Amino acid sequence: MTYLYAATIFLSSFLLFMVQPLIAKQILPWFGGAAAVWTTCLLFFQGLLLAGYAYAHLVVRHLSPRAQAMLHAALLVASLVSLPIIASPDWKPVGGGTPLLQIIGLLLFTVGLPYFMLSTTGPLVQAWFARSLGRVPYRLFALSNLGSLIALLAYPFAVEPWISTRTQALGWSIGFAGFVLLCAACAMASRNTSDAGHAAAAEAPNSPAPRWSARLMWLALAGAGSAMLLAISNHITQNVASVPFLWIVPLSLYLLSFVLCFDSNGWYRPRINHVLLAAAMVGMAWLLDSLDLKLAIPVYLGGLLLVCMFCHGELARSKPDAAHLTEFFLMISAGGVLGGLLVAVLAPMLLPGLFELGIGLVVVGVLALLRTWREPIWIASLFGAGVLFSSFCVWRQVDDYGDNTLRATRDFYGALRVLALQGEDGSYRSLRHGSIMHGAQWITPPERSSLPITYYGPRTGLALAIQALPEDSPRKLGMIGLGSGTLAAWGRRGDIVKFYEISPKMVDIARNQFRYLSDSAAQIEIVVGDARLSLESESPQQFDVLAVDAFSGDAIPIHLLTPEAMDVYLRHLKPGGALLFHVTNRFLDLPPVVRALADARGLVTGLVSHSETDEEDRLHYASTDWMIVTANPALLETPAIKRVIQSVAARPDLRSWSDDFNNLYRILK
Repeated sequence: MTYLYAATIFLSSFLLFMVQPLIAKQILPWFGGAAAVWTTCLLFFQGLLLAGYAYAHLVVRHLSPRAQAMLHAALLVASLVSLPIIASPDWKPVGGGTPLLQIIGLLLFTVGLPYFMLSTTGPLVQAWFARSLGRVPYRLFALSNLGSLIALLAYPFAVEPWISTRTQALGWSIGFAGFVLLCAACAMASRNTSDAGHAAAAEAPNSPAPRWSARLMWLALAGAGSAMLLAISNHITQNVASVPFLWIVPLSLYLLSFVLCFDSNGWYRPRINHVLLAAAMVGMAWLLDSLDLKLAIPVYLGGLLLVCMFCHGELARSKPDAAHLTEFFLMISAGGVLGGLLVAVLAPMLLPGLFELGIGLVVVGVLALLRTWREPIWIASLFGAGVLFSSFCVWRQVDDYGDNTLRATRDFYGALRVLALQGEDGSYRSLRHGSIMHGAQWITPPERSSLPITYYGPRTGLALAIQALPEDSPRKLGMIGLGSGTLAAWGRRGDIVKFYEISPKMVDIARNQFRYLSDSAAQIEIVVGDARLSLESESPQQFDVLAVDAFSGDAIPIHLLTPEAMDVYLRHLKPGGALLFHVTNRFLDLPPVVRALADARGLVTGLVSHSETDEEDRLHYASTDWMIVTANPALLETPAIKRVIQSVAARPDLRSWSDDFNNLYRILK
């Protein structure tokens, strides 16, 4: 009997966390590849987990064992109707705006009931186990988290690199059908428990109800761990890429802490953790604005594990007896949802910048003080110092963020800021998306304001491709990613310059904080919405040049670098036109990816790298790498291009990306 309960819990938790990256990867290309898609998915799954825990708590408290079994078996059968879990294309967004509610609706329709049934399994089956066998089931909670951890680690290594997304969904659906059989067997086995035993388990005289102070502490500890998970995940994915393996590492550490803390061996050692956590708080606070991810990522991931070990270790130390098990899990789940809401919903609404990570550090420090105030004074002193230092670093981050800032705003797609800066040659405005510059414009002297600078200066690959076009006819230029609108500076009278931009906030900033759009002699068109979906719905645009520059922070939406996307781009190019990819990236070697896409279609490619090397280049400001892709070899023989273009070596070991497959490990620098 024990093995039946254990197998059911393990399989349910495995499926519970395997489906998260699986479904997120299905819908990521539909919503701009934004890091916030993963955060929204996490929030949805946390909310449904809370609903599942609430269901388990209510049925255990208010229904007889036989009624519990019959109700649960009926819902299990009903959940099979949702299979297979393949998102319908009808949910693809149209236009711009914040798609948070649309993503939640899509997830609810596609995987809502199966996920709900999986989420009920942990507390409900553990309650059945305790009632039927009279044993405390907290080790089953550790087993549940172990199953989740194995699923997350298996996905990027054993599933994602080898199996298409559709096949993953079908395989998961088969596994879910197996879970339904196991869980139904548990329900039927537990129905024979006497109602008297049920009442005794629920109202044991030696089991006083937890105090509200204990419940609030459970809520706070669970919420702090969840909030830090999302805040650190946001920080990492916005500066590298929004792909499952980068989401999975923080979530795996989060689950590992549950396994270690709730295992019967008690891996959580408070004194050791307290010292390490205080040191980690200082390190994470100091690196709040660091772009050195080789240093910051290990510090933040190690710090996340220590934070979660503290939060979940203190939860394990304060856990009640089995009679109040479902309430305990309910409060943990509610805390997880609360932390998710704070980071995924409230922070973008209330904070102009990415400040939630620093604020979370302060909150964790305060919780540590509350949990250790009865410990030796030196422990409390460590956390007191940590709180003060973290508060100082948050204040410094906010203060620095406000320096020279003309406008700061934020939406689903990230934090935007316009800076007024002074250079040696005059004043200029700079647009930042997160920590990465997304365009700039000279303000003084006035005659320089029309100069295209940063990634679009005269010596960049994009500029050379535009200048190679015939001068005696109007040109049509397309750009995926608006930024400050610098491409408009290359537009002449009679030209059409068309931008595709997913963020309405970015459009507002380009129109009102920069003058490239208003001063351009060309006809300017802006399409708000995901560029790929917009292009898929349009008739052929006949672009002379189409450029792809849709970065979020320093991350590129992967769905814009696939064969499916390439086919869309080529449909909109004139014969012999040029397709440009902005491949400047500190962490990813993107040129071989573009070369593989071009080779598959018989196109020629070349890389133009430009860096500020002399006095003149100070006006152009940014080091830039552009890949030129074209069916017209003569374009690459243009003297200005031929002089600087470099070949990119083909990599036979690099499998071409697709909507069903990508592998960042192969291209990490």
